[in-house]
Amino acid sequence: MKSKIKACLVQDSPVFFNKKATIEKMIRHIETAASSLVDLIVFPESYVPGYPRGFTFGADIGRRTDEGKELYRRYRDESIDLKGPELQLIEKACNAAGIYLVAGITESEGISGSLYCTTLYVSPSQGLMGIHRKIKPTAAERIVWAEGDGSTLSTFKTEIGIIGGLTCWENYMPAARMAMYKQGVQLYIAPTADARPAWVSSMQHIALEGRCYVLSCNQYVTKDNISDQFEDQLINFPDILCRGGSMIVSPNGEILAGPVYDRSELMIVEIDMDEISRSKLDFDPNGHYTRPDIFSFHVNGQPDPYIESGK
Repeated sequence: MKSKIKACLVQDSPVFFNKKATIEKMIRHIETAASSLVDLIVFPESYVPGYPRGFTFGADIGRRTDEGKELYRRYRDESIDLKGPELQLIEKACNAAGIYLVAGITESEGISGSLYCTTLYVSPSQGLMGIHRKIKPTAAERIVWAEGDGSTLSTFKTEIGIIGGLTCWENYMPAARMAMYKQGVQLYIAPTADARPAWVSSMQHIALEGRCYVLSCNQYVTKDNISDQFEDQLINFPDILCRGGSMIVSPNGEILAGPVYDRSELMIVEIDMDEISRSKLDFDPNGHYTRPDIFSFHVNGQPDPYIESGK
């Protein structure tokens, strides 16, 4: 494993409801990061085809509108089927750049027809290493996204460290966090749509609790980034729909970069992986603070401790 790596967080808006244009934008960001010799690039939650903030899809309890169903159809059509060509484009870009990628997408699962809030983990050599499907969409998100299960609570052992993580408010689920710690996560990725100040404290807590680096990545989105055809969905929202707040935190809870608000930015930070081992002198959630004589922990369907990946 490398002792020092470079990570890049992409705080930017997608091209809403347009997966082709958004993936082209992703590839440009990958190429820019490669010019700075970045090892890992991270994109926000549901970067493709965009986090549908403010969209109701015409759904109330006991009622759905035809207009809402049509909007859902469009959103579903612009989501990513992992058996389609979009993933191949992302894999090819990572291979050319020599970069690991973690990216939030909305996944269209062809067999069930459901949508999932999914995180892709891509290696520059072998392509897709695996995915994580959000296990509990929050509030009205449940209209759009189905629930994942324990089978995608995975980490991936790579030459730059053990990579894993949770999406947005999954990070408030203690057992879900412990599932990551038990698999030895070192680079804990937290794609999110939460730009509130309290999120900063949560990321610092997770870094301290997990003795890992936390990389939280959010979108910066204004109404100008959204097509006029959707303006009726956002009439009661401010001009800045999501302020961002992307940040990187060390295993000791020190904020190394960010939080960055109210602008697009590619945040590039050098990470000292040896700091993880140093921090565990004090506390180790998967070692001498585990107390297996008192506590036991099990996740239904969780895969083996980590999935191996070469570069």
